[in-house]
Amino acid sequence: MQRNRIVVVDYHKGNLLSVARSVTDVGGDVLISDDPRTIREAEGVILPGVGSFEDAMSYMVEVGQADAVLASIASGVPFLGICLGQQLLYSQGFERSGETDGESVEPVKGLGVLEGSVTKLDAGRLKVPHVGWDQLHLSDTGRRCPLFVDVAEGANVYFTHSFALADDIDQDTVATRTHYTRTFASSVWKDNVFGVQFHPEKSSSTGLAILRNFVNIVRG
Repeated sequence: MQRNRIVVVDYHKGNLLSVARSVTDVGGDVLISDDPRTIREAEGVILPGVGSFEDAMSYMVEVGQADAVLASIASGVPFLGICLGQQLLYSQGFERSGETDGESVEPVKGLGVLEGSVTKLDAGRLKVPHVGWDQLHLSDTGRRCPLFVDVAEGANVYFTHSFALADDIDQDTVATRTHYTRTFASSVWKDNVFGVQFHPEKSSSTGLAILRNFVNIVRG
C-alpha cells in the first residue's frame, strides 16, 4: 500500500492551516486529515493544537485518532507534537474543559506515549498564559537531536500556553528547557517522537528551520 506524505492531524483544535503552510514552505508534502486510516498510512505525522487537554483527548479517542496515532508511532513513523500536541503525548494532564482559571484535581488520561504529567503554570509576578517570545536552552539531548540541527542555543521562539510538562517526565528526553514562571521542558525527543511546547509555525526563521529538520527526518 502506498503511504501518504506528512499528515497534519485535524482533531478540530488549532491552527492547522498555518502549520501545513509552513511545512509546505520548507519543502514538505502535506495533507490535513481527520481520518484515522490516513493517519496510520502517513510517512510523518504532526499533531498541533490549542484548547483543553480533556476536549482533545475525548475527541481523538471517540473517532479513532488516538489509536491511529499510537499505531503510527509504534511502527516507527516520525511524529511531531506541537503545543497541546506535545502535551497529549504524556500519560496525564490536569486541564479539563471549562476550568481555565485553575487546574483539575482529577487527571485526564493522555496518549501515554511518554510517562509524566502536564500541569498549570503558576501565576505570580509573570502573567499566565505565557504568550510571546522566549528562549530555548539546549540540553545534551537537544544538542544531539536532529530536530534542532542549526538551531542556536538561546534561540527565541513563540509560545502561547497555560500548561506545561511537569518535573516527573524523563529528564533524559528533554531537548530544550525554557524559564518562565518555572523551568519547564519546552521540547522533548525519544526515538521517532518529537514534541515542542512552542509554535514553530509562528517562530520566524528558527521555527522554519525546525520544521525543515522534521521534513528531513521524515525523508530519512
